[in-house]
Amino acid sequence: MRVGDYEVYDVSALIGESLVTYPGDPRPVLKFVKRLAEGGSSNLSELCLGSHTGTHVDAPLHFKDGAPSVDKISLDVLVGPARVVDMTGLEAITLADLDAADLGGVERVLFKTDNSKLWSDPAFHEKFTYLEEDAAVYLVETGVRLVGVDYLSVEKPRTKTHPTHRALLGAHVVVIEGLNLSEVPPGDYELFCLPLRVEGAEAAPARVILRRPA
Repeated sequence: MRVGDYEVYDVSALIGESLVTYPGDPRPVLKFVKRLAEGGSSNLSELCLGSHTGTHVDAPLHFKDGAPSVDKISLDVLVGPARVVDMTGLEAITLADLDAADLGGVERVLFKTDNSKLWSDPAFHEKFTYLEEDAAVYLVETGVRLVGVDYLSVEKPRTKTHPTHRALLGAHVVVIEGLNLSEVPPGDYELFCLPLRVEGAEAAPARVILRRPA
C-alpha cells in the first residue's frame, strides 16, 4: 500500500487457526473468555500460540544457553536499511549464490524464494528453500547482522545438528523466519521488525514492515 510518500509492505503472516506451523509446534488458538453478546462486560479473548508462530524472530538463546533472549535484541538491529534479494528458483541458497549477489555493505538481508508461494497452504511443506551452512558463515564474515527467510525455518529440512542456525545465532546474527515476500519486489527498503518483548524467550512472533520511497 502507499502511505504518504512511501510504498509500505506488511510482510507478516496472518495469525489464525489455519496458519501453517512447523511440525511439533503448537497451532495458534484464539478463544473468547468474555463476550458482550453473552452478558460479558466486554469482548475479551485469550491467545495461545508458540514462540515460533508465523513470522517470528529467533534470538541467540534459541541454540545457545546463556545467550541473549529475544527481549535483549537491540532495536538498531531490528530497524534499519535492508535488502530483499531474489533467490527464486533455488532449492538451497549457497555460497556461490551469495557471491553472485551484490551484498557489499548490507547488514540486513531478506531472501525472497519460492517459499513465499506456500503461505496459502495450511499444510506444512517438507521441501522448502533453505540457507546452506557455508552461506550462513559467509554472511557472518561479511558483517550481516540480520537474516530473513520466507518460510518457517532457515535450516535444511530434517537436519538434526542445525548448522545454519548455529552459525548465525552463534555469532549473534538475528534470524527472522516466516516472512511473506510474495508481493515484494527485490531491492532496498527500510525494515521495521518488532518482536513481542517476551522476557527470557528464545523467540517471539513479530510484525514486520518494509517501506521505500514511492
